[in-house]
Amino acid sequence: MPHLTYRYRSEALQKNVQAEIVHPDASMPGPFHVMLLLHGLSDDQSIWMRRTSIERYLDGVPLIVAMPDGGRGWYTDAKEGYAYETAIAVELPSFIEKMFRTKLPWAVSGLSMGGYGALKLALKYPEQFASAVSHSGAVGMGHFAGGRDPVFDREVLRVFGPDTSGGENDLFALASRLSGGAPALRFDCGTDDFLLDSNRAFAAHLKELGVGHEYEEFPGGHDWGYWDEHVREGIEFHRRSLGI
Repeated sequence: MPHLTYRYRSEALQKNVQAEIVHPDASMPGPFHVMLLLHGLSDDQSIWMRRTSIERYLDGVPLIVAMPDGGRGWYTDAKEGYAYETAIAVELPSFIEKMFRTKLPWAVSGLSMGGYGALKLALKYPEQFASAVSHSGAVGMGHFAGGRDPVFDREVLRVFGPDTSGGENDLFALASRLSGGAPALRFDCGTDDFLLDSNRAFAAHLKELGVGHEYEEFPGGHDWGYWDEHVREGIEFHRRSLGI
């Protein structure tokens, strides 16, 4: 499949950044839906290509997949820092739409920090993203208080600010404020993952609200063996949601 590294200037981030893009073979007619595939806290735009068989899993799928660099920005417009939400949800789509033959709606997936980002972008931009998949997502960010360690908490404070529960970056609050048609939501977590309790809490919250979703737990932890296996289920979920 065609694969390119797209280098461009991000005004939202005030720097040059990269995105890895996988495109369907030339034999497949467009226009195509697009899926953003988001990385976790300690990685970059290249990690899905390096640590999984994502290109092989996309063989024959009529879908453009873009893997942007989200830094350590939590796919959020930081209170003190840069606008990663704008960069990924607004700026990058405008570039991709100019480069390729695309069509709405889009899909978004991610792991860990990127799982949180995928759900948040879909809940905040339902006109752009029809479906979202989170693998081992940090779904409690912006809702539950910190406490992991002082260094991490200071970093998170600069991004989210204090007292974020109920705000624009709280998935629990965003789900509570849904009006009209909600995006299709799927999330999963390993039974040995340190984020399991927050994923269970978010699933219970959605159930209480009556928001449709799929939630599954599988054996495994917070690692690439787990994500390489379950990203395939995420792709199939998007295919069903997009009708492809």
